[in-house]
Amino acid sequence: MSKKTILTGIRPTGNLHVGHLFGAVGNWVKLQDEYETFIEIADVQALTDNFQDPDKVRRNVKEMTLDLLAAGIDPAKAHIFIQSAVPEIAELTVFYSNLVTMARLYRNPTVKTEIAQKKSVFGNQGESVTYGFVGYPISQAADITALEGELVPVGEDQLPLIEQCREIVRKFNHIYGPTLKEPEPLLSETPRIKGLDGQEKMGKSLGNALYLNDTPEVVAEKIKKVITDPSKIKKDDPANPDICMVYYYHKLMQTDHLATVREECEQGKRGCVACKKELIETINQYLEPFRKRRAYYEQHEEEVEKILIEGTKAARKRAQEVLKQVKKSMKIDYFD
Repeated sequence: MSKKTILTGIRPTGNLHVGHLFGAVGNWVKLQDEYETFIEIADVQALTDNFQDPDKVRRNVKEMTLDLLAAGIDPAKAHIFIQSAVPEIAELTVFYSNLVTMARLYRNPTVKTEIAQKKSVFGNQGESVTYGFVGYPISQAADITALEGELVPVGEDQLPLIEQCREIVRKFNHIYGPTLKEPEPLLSETPRIKGLDGQEKMGKSLGNALYLNDTPEVVAEKIKKVITDPSKIKKDDPANPDICMVYYYHKLMQTDHLATVREECEQGKRGCVACKKELIETINQYLEPFRKRRAYYEQHEEEVEKILIEGTKAARKRAQEVLKQVKKSMKIDYFD
């Protein structure tokens, strides 16, 4: 019995951070053993809000590939491919664009949220969002269906995008006959990892992340700035670990003597400087295997290129078969 196909992707807008390791990417590493896995580096979608800086997107494609390999994605088990190198996805995007109204796109909760975020950051400039940005759910539907993705690993906030894809598939199949596979979301149970500043999400745009490629020195500097219980003024003052981000990361890293850390914090027997120093050592120890894998691939660029070429070949072969059937169903297979 053949394995079910998983299609997942990530925009190359920055490096992977610790939140990714405990969240989506860590989940992909586990899933690659159970499913036929395609991981898309979505450079076209990254261009929707970085179209004026293509050099940045190109650099980040390489960085993201290195990070995925460092995180434990095994090219013998998963196909890593570049979105723009599979032109069939772009062609499907055009076909699907006829099946979705602009009103429906604007009603998509995920799109509405991201447009609102742009307005809050850029003010009136947020009004000038492009079709490419508003229409990226159509592009995502093309990503999924081009690879016949049966399962798509997502968090709850991404469910509206999967539902949009399912709507497109149902409408296409209703008009042109049974052709496309309707995907199912594969929900992750991993909660979002809080940022160093205590915000609910760790991210590059928020400046509150620990990255896989951070050096031990950078990790130390970031952790030293993490806010603890503001009511703890002196070293021997008791504190509340539940409102301390240092303790939060001790829990995340599953510190062996977590109960002791908590007890000493509450009783004023643990100073914040010493507690941060211990956390720095724990995090650097945790990140060391990732750093080593990343360093290996940085020194073997030809191997990384081969991984991308082979992954993209596999993705394109699948997409060509799907597109051929799509064109046949649409009666535009003129020369086949």
